[in-house]
Amino acid sequence: MSSDQPTVFLSYAHDDRIKAQQLNAVLAERGYTVWWDGLIEGGAQFAKSIRDALEAADVVIVLWSERSIESDWVCDEAAQGRERHRLVPLSLDGSLPPLGFRQYQTIDLANWRGKSDAPQIAAIERAIAIAIGQVPIARAPARRSQGVDRRRAMVVTAGAGAVLAAGGGLLAWREGWIGPHHSERSIAVLPFKNLSGDPAQSYLSDGLTEEVRSALSRNAGLMVLASTSSNTVRDQKGDAVSIARKLGVLYLLEGSVQRAGDVVRVAINLTNGETGFSEWSQQVERRLDDIFAVESEIARTVSNALSVQMATDAPAPGGTRNVRAYEAYLRGKSLYNLTKDEATDRQARAQFENAIAADPKFALAHAALSRVLASIASAYAPAAEIKPTYAVAIAEGRTAVGLAPDLAEGNLALGYAMFAGQLDMKGARRFYDLAYRYGRGSADILLLYAAYTIRAGRSAEAKAAIERAVALDPLNPRSHRAAGSIAYAARDYDDSIGHSRRALELNPAITNANATLGNALMQQGKLNEARTALTAEKSAMFRLTGLAVLEHRAGDRQAAQRAFDSLMHEVGDAALYQQAEVMAQWGRPDDAIALLYKARRIGDSGLTMVISDPMLDPIVRDPRYRAFVRELGFA
Repeated sequence: MSSDQPTVFLSYAHDDRIKAQQLNAVLAERGYTVWWDGLIEGGAQFAKSIRDALEAADVVIVLWSERSIESDWVCDEAAQGRERHRLVPLSLDGSLPPLGFRQYQTIDLANWRGKSDAPQIAAIERAIAIAIGQVPIARAPARRSQGVDRRRAMVVTAGAGAVLAAGGGLLAWREGWIGPHHSERSIAVLPFKNLSGDPAQSYLSDGLTEEVRSALSRNAGLMVLASTSSNTVRDQKGDAVSIARKLGVLYLLEGSVQRAGDVVRVAINLTNGETGFSEWSQQVERRLDDIFAVESEIARTVSNALSVQMATDAPAPGGTRNVRAYEAYLRGKSLYNLTKDEATDRQARAQFENAIAADPKFALAHAALSRVLASIASAYAPAAEIKPTYAVAIAEGRTAVGLAPDLAEGNLALGYAMFAGQLDMKGARRFYDLAYRYGRGSADILLLYAAYTIRAGRSAEAKAAIERAVALDPLNPRSHRAAGSIAYAARDYDDSIGHSRRALELNPAITNANATLGNALMQQGKLNEARTALTAEKSAMFRLTGLAVLEHRAGDRQAAQRAFDSLMHEVGDAALYQQAEVMAQWGRPDDAIALLYKARRIGDSGLTMVISDPMLDPIVRDPRYRAFVRELGFA
């Protein structure tokens, strides 16, 4: 945000001036700084004041209507907001936005009567919060401060270039939306029950749960709890009120799936977590080859029940109508989500390949295959296979994006494979940014976007993204582990320690969290605590790297050498980057630089951390390090 108050640029057609004036007054009353222009019509040239206001605005709100979609002026202003990822589109009369703008969720104002406490205004505020990187919260209508002249929130001529201000409460950031401060449109999709009598059919109920959750998360007006946090109550017994309170949401969506041959029956119930009463229930029965429509139908009905308008009835990008492809894809996702071991990842790969064989145009399957290949390359591939495996992952990512350019998962997979596999930070940036644009309601996408931006030196964006990921998935140890790593790279060691400990509380067996905790404690000089954490780390690569550095700092050179020798013996060339970290910390810059170049030759993905890693701080002023970073394109 560019100022203490969110600044809103209001774009509309001249014929919609009355509705724009009403919205301007409400936004101003609720504490926003609003810039709007009531004089310049669609055919005019951009004035300097308009350009300046657009550039200064935190958010561009565009009012689509039959008239504005024909306005070059409005489309130009909307394009400015889109390019900055700060667009909040509204529809005054139900009109669809023009082509190029339909990937954004549009809030329907057709039935809005100008009231400031209407659900449409709450949806607009949530969309503004999301656009500027905040967690949406519920709040009461703001009161204007005494002495504020309402006329200041009216039309200003473009020539004056003035900015309008009105009193009232700011859109506040509450520390964590979990707990008593949940959003009025927060919802958890609980795991759908498999009533088929066959445990082997669980992939269908689990997959349908994920797809409904994904469809809801594309609605900017909703806060949708991510899967890991929602799944914590899978086997718990309790009333809806206690479960909602535990998850920190207002609504619970429960369901069951029963398959009999080619027929699938899905029962859904939406419960208010404050009252415990059902607000809506529905049962649908479809043939398996029509199951794809069920996800969209459920998401649309839930959104309407919560008075949050879905942007469009168009299906999500990248899907399939092929039953065999869809079933294989769901089986693959079920295996991949286990994050168990190499065997399950390779089984997931086989299922995604089966899905693609059944439907070569199934973009989601290509994206999923790219992700699992990158995981295999990063965690399991021997040195000689790292680059070839990443090459296939990149090819699959490009196929996914080519089939569905606005598919968040496809853009994320391609960006990740390019960055980790080719160390192509600049090339990957476009795809990470597109993934964020299309999928910022997904905790998984936010998490990986944050990991990329911190390594690219974009710490403010990384912090905003990981905070939203944690808010969407607060009971997921992976979210806290990632937050700990990002805080560590930002040299915020207190925050890193807090998140790493929270990750271990949620899952004591999670890998890498003890290593991050130990490294952060070591940076603070707490060597005994750091040794305890590092010794508990299950990953040999990260445990031995940390111990080699710690024991050297503690003055026990023999113990440090033993840890380093074990790293060389147990992990070998797959840990060339970590060996360079140790050499940098041991005060051996020549060896550190040589190892970085060797790591580059084999495609060691550890090099993605090269400009953000505290372990390399001792060599960052070395001209050879700077030259290496420039050669990688990380400068």
